[in-house]
Amino acid sequence: MFEYFPGNYVWNLGVVAALNSGGTIDEVDRACRPIRELAAQGSDVGTAEFMQAWAAVADQLEQQAQEAEKAGHRRTAGQKYHRAAGYVAQAERMQSSKDPGRNAVYQHCLDLTEKVFELLDPRTARVEVPYRDTALPAYFKDASVDGEPAPVMVMFNGLDSTKEHMYTSGFADELAARGISTLMVDCPGSGEALRLRGLTSQVESEEWASACVDYLEQRSDVRHDRIGLVGWSLGGYYAPRAAAYEKRLALVVAWGANHDWGAVQKRRLDREGENPVPHYWDHVLWVWGETDLDTFITKAEAVQLDGVVEQITVPFLIAHGEHDRQIPLAYAHRSYEQAVNSPKRELRVFTPDEGATEHIGLDHLGHVGTFIADWVTDTFADLG
Repeated sequence: MFEYFPGNYVWNLGVVAALNSGGTIDEVDRACRPIRELAAQGSDVGTAEFMQAWAAVADQLEQQAQEAEKAGHRRTAGQKYHRAAGYVAQAERMQSSKDPGRNAVYQHCLDLTEKVFELLDPRTARVEVPYRDTALPAYFKDASVDGEPAPVMVMFNGLDSTKEHMYTSGFADELAARGISTLMVDCPGSGEALRLRGLTSQVESEEWASACVDYLEQRSDVRHDRIGLVGWSLGGYYAPRAAAYEKRLALVVAWGANHDWGAVQKRRLDREGENPVPHYWDHVLWVWGETDLDTFITKAEAVQLDGVVEQITVPFLIAHGEHDRQIPLAYAHRSYEQAVNSPKRELRVFTPDEGATEHIGLDHLGHVGTFIADWVTDTFADLG
C-alpha cells in the first residue's frame, strides 16, 4: 500500500481511499503536506488538523467549481464537486464522534454530492427507503434503458464509510456500464442514517435488506427477480447475514470477509491487527448505540456468521485481500467453507503482486470493483 505517512496505517488508508475514489495525487499531496509531522504522533492526534488541511483543498475545488458553473462549464464543475465531495468524505470519517462540528461537515459533503448529480450525473438521485417509522437515506443510480427494468445491486456500508464514499468509488458506474443499477444505502450505524437520524447498527441486517427489497419492488425500472446485495468491510458481515434470511435476494457479495467481527474486537482490545479509524472505541460505541465497552464487547459476540452462511442458497462471492491487516484471511476461507448450500460460491483472494491486497482492496480499489462487477454481471446472466 502507498504509505504517505510512514507507520500511520489509519491515515494512509484515508489517503489511498481518496486516491482510488477519484482523487488526484497533486490535490491529495497538498492536503497531506501540512500534517505530515503530526502523523508521526499516531492516528488519534491531529485529526482536527487533518480535517482542516483536507477541507482547504476541498474548499478551493468548490470555489473553482462554482466559477466553472457560472461560465457554463457544467462538466468541469461537476468533476471538481466530485473530487471535493470525496475529500470531505474521507476527512470527515477521520473525526471523533464527539466532535460537535462533525455533522455540519457531513452536511456539506451531502450538498457537494447533490451538485455532482445536478451537473454531471443525472442518472443518480437521492432516494428514501422506508424503514420502520423513518427511512434509510440512499442514492439510486439508474441503469435502465427505454423503460426496460434492469437488474440492481443494493450496496451496504461498513463501520465507518458512507454512501458518499460508495458513490465516489466509481463502483456504481462500473455496474451501470454493464446494465445494472445500484442502490447505495446508509444502513443503520453508518453515514447519514447514523449522523443525522440517530439510527444505530444491529445484528439482524436482514431487516434493512428487506426494507430495500420492498422499496425496489415498487420501482418499475427494476427487475424484481434480479436484486443482489454487496457489502464492503463490516458490510462483509451485513450482506451475507441478510442473504441468509432475506430469500428474495438473487445473489450476494462479501467485499471483505467479516465472518467473525466480534472476535476482531477482542483482537483489537489486545492490540492485534489494525483499526480502520482514529478514536476507534468511541466510534464503535457510537455506531452500535452503546455507552460502555464491556456491554459492547458482549453484544459484538453475536456479530459472526457461524451457522448463518450455511443458510445462503444463492450465488455467493467472497473477495478478500491476502494482506488485510484488519480482517484475517482465515475468515474468508471460513465463509467459503461453510457456505455449502450456495449453488455458486467463489473465493477470490487478491495478492500483493497484483495489488488490492489490503482491507477491501483500498490500495487498488478499482481492481476489486471491476472483478466484482464482472462476477455480478456473469452471475445475473447465468440465472437466465
